[in-house]
Amino acid sequence: MTLRFLVLAAGMASIPALVAAQQVAVPTSEAQPADEGLTGSVSDENEWQDLGIAIPAFPTNQSVATEATGGTTEALGKNVARVVFNDLKNNGLFKPLGPDQLPAVAFPQVAAPTFDTWRGRSAEMLVQGFVKANPDGRLTVGCYLYDVALGSELARQGYVVKPDEWRRAAHKCADMVYSRLSGESPFFDSKIAYIAETGPKDRRRKQLAIMDSDGANHRFITNGQATALTPRYSPDYSRIVYLSYLNGAPRIYVYNVGTGQQTLVTSSTNPTFAPRWSPDGKYILYSMAVAGNTDIYRVPATGGASTRLTDSPGIDVGGSYSPDGSKIVFESDRSGGQQLYVMDADGSNQKRISFFGGRAATPEWSPRGDQIAFTHMAGNFKIAVTDPYGKGMRSLTDSWQDEAPTWSPNGRIVQFFRTERGSGKTGIWQVDLTGRNERKLNTPVDGSDPAWGPVLP
Repeated sequence: MTLRFLVLAAGMASIPALVAAQQVAVPTSEAQPADEGLTGSVSDENEWQDLGIAIPAFPTNQSVATEATGGTTEALGKNVARVVFNDLKNNGLFKPLGPDQLPAVAFPQVAAPTFDTWRGRSAEMLVQGFVKANPDGRLTVGCYLYDVALGSELARQGYVVKPDEWRRAAHKCADMVYSRLSGESPFFDSKIAYIAETGPKDRRRKQLAIMDSDGANHRFITNGQATALTPRYSPDYSRIVYLSYLNGAPRIYVYNVGTGQQTLVTSSTNPTFAPRWSPDGKYILYSMAVAGNTDIYRVPATGGASTRLTDSPGIDVGGSYSPDGSKIVFESDRSGGQQLYVMDADGSNQKRISFFGGRAATPEWSPRGDQIAFTHMAGNFKIAVTDPYGKGMRSLTDSWQDEAPTWSPNGRIVQFFRTERGSGKTGIWQVDLTGRNERKLNTPVDGSDPAWGPVLP
């Protein structure tokens, strides 16, 4: 499902007039130069500026009943602002204040902020918005970003959503703010697939589940009768590939997110591991053990004959394509222990790139193409990154057992799962590229094997 975007007019006297403009394109105000405001890059490991952002509750023109969380448009406005606040707080770049710490804003003030009030609160940026009920039951959510010091509008967007999709409007608002201030691509309006785990550690029940990027809207996809492992979203978000084991028989399935249908891609009596998409969504990489030798194969995403890409003594596992599809990074123990290797997409030119001590496993190429995240096993299991040539290795975490990294859509954050010593309990965690901003996602049960999908359309 896609959100309907509105074009909101700048500098107009009242918000109802803005909403009325949803059927027409409104030109950008002359008072809003496109190059004004803070922009930058957060792609390196340097700690970025703490930017104070005020996010008061989003008022409504009239409090009416809605099926969205809160029950009324007035309550929903506060919930929308809370989601925007939490999105911006948890990425480690900004220093926001949310609606529970700020005074309420009147509906007309959304398009005409009282900048002196916010300057007195030491806010550098201001995010304001509104929630309005439409006659058809849907909701219009407006979002504005202001530079308080300059007293100017930096960006604005509007969204028409069904009541049960209100969180998407909040995530889109946070995406707009994040992109405008950081110069980075957005990632809040995205989904995460993972393996939900229950039961004792020697008899784990493992189901495929999906949730929003902040852990909300959780649902199970499989019923747990078969063990599900290592999910990955397709590049266009429409499908999830995962490995299923039923009675010891491995199968690779593709789950269609829109229809709920599952398609068998390949099955075998041989141990099979780690399916991964090609960037164009046409092929799936996987590993399979035959006669004691594990190699990487490629199969069409619609099923068919598989092509073997590696043929070396030992275990080759975990292929991940570079964003342009020209290279594949994988792990192999052909040198005596698990290490990282890179090869051309056809399997040629296989070269080891990890020479930094310890072992290296579960590599995944960044969406930017500039880094590879992996599990570094040197004492503890840590999440680390290196460039595609094995240079500049850095550890991002330092816990007992962190593994299986997956990248946010913009390559800014790495997600992984952490196993607790002794209990064996697992949880989904994430860390930014500085390694200083780490947090755990709330899931209803234990979680492992996370896979971050692309930004939703």
